[in-house]
Amino acid sequence: MPTKDRPKALNTLGTLAHHPDLARAYFTFNGHLLLGTTLTERQREIVVMRVAAVRKSSYEWYQHLFVARDAGLTDEEVGRIAYGPDSPLWSPLEAALIRSVDEMILDGGISTATWQVLATEFDTRQLLDLVFTAGGYDILARLFKSFELTMDDDIPDLMSRYHELYPAQGRCASD
Repeated sequence: MPTKDRPKALNTLGTLAHHPDLARAYFTFNGHLLLGTTLTERQREIVVMRVAAVRKSSYEWYQHLFVARDAGLTDEEVGRIAYGPDSPLWSPLEAALIRSVDEMILDGGISTATWQVLATEFDTRQLLDLVFTAGGYDILARLFKSFELTMDDDIPDLMSRYHELYPAQGRCASD
């Protein structure tokens, strides 16, 4: 995962520094979500970006916009994540990933219909990683909102160079 020209999440780190034991435990958990998951990077970032969209967490959205692009999502796909699962351009699995996030956040769990789609593609470990990824990033979105975290200072500069960092591939012709 590249670190140059990527957000540093300093406001998150600064907030969690007030509780070192919790920070250590959460970073271990989050390390699995980022690096040890059985989901592909693309699947993970679809889930994370959908959590950010549903929770209206601009902090989480901008932190993971770069990670999502590094995972191979295009600008158009990132925009579709915010729109939701009903775009005909999503594969059935990707639509189910997005729908599962909506259901977990809004209903507390994944519906039988969505679960059946996911279970045709995922084994139990992947299903566990899906639930814990959505839950882990939902916790972060709640942290960001509750502590009223503001955008990190590096985000405006990175966004001003976004199209330099991610050239036209996958962008709409009008960009």
